[in-house]
Amino acid sequence: MAFVSIYLNFAGNAEEAFNHYKQVFRSEFSTPMMRMKDIPPQPGMPELPEAEKNKVMHVALPILGGTQIMATDMLESMGHKLIEGNNVTISLNPDTREEADRLYNELSAGGKGGVAPHDEFWGYWGSCKDRFGIRWMFNITN
Repeated sequence: MAFVSIYLNFAGNAEEAFNHYKQVFRSEFSTPMMRMKDIPPQPGMPELPEAEKNKVMHVALPILGGTQIMATDMLESMGHKLIEGNNVTISLNPDTREEADRLYNELSAGGKGGVAPHDEFWGYWGSCKDRFGIRWMFNITN
C-alpha cells in the first residue's frame, strides 16, 4: 500500500535524535537501524573512515496517524554537506515503479538536481528538487 513519509538528514546524530523521538512518540523502529557499514561496496565508492562506519544509513519510526519519519546521517566524506533546507525531504512510496516514474517526471519538471528512479540494493529509488525548491524522494523497497 502506498504511503508518504518525512525524510530527515542529520549531521552525524541521527541515532541520538531517533532514540529521543522513539521515547517521545512511544513507538518502535519499523525496521532495524541500518549502518553505513551495511552498504554493499559500490563501484567508485570511497572507503568510509572508521568513525563513520556506525553512522545511520537508514532508520524509520512510525509517529502519529500513520505518518512515519525516516532519516540518515549525511557524511562529508561522501560529499554531503548538511545545511538548512536540505535536511527535510518528502518521501513518496508508491505501489509501482510506473507511478514512481510518473511522480518523478511531473515533480522534477522545471526543477534541478534530480536523480531519476533506478535500481539500488534496497529497491527502486530516485529524488529531485521541484521548481519551488521542495525536495522529493521516490522509493519502492524490495
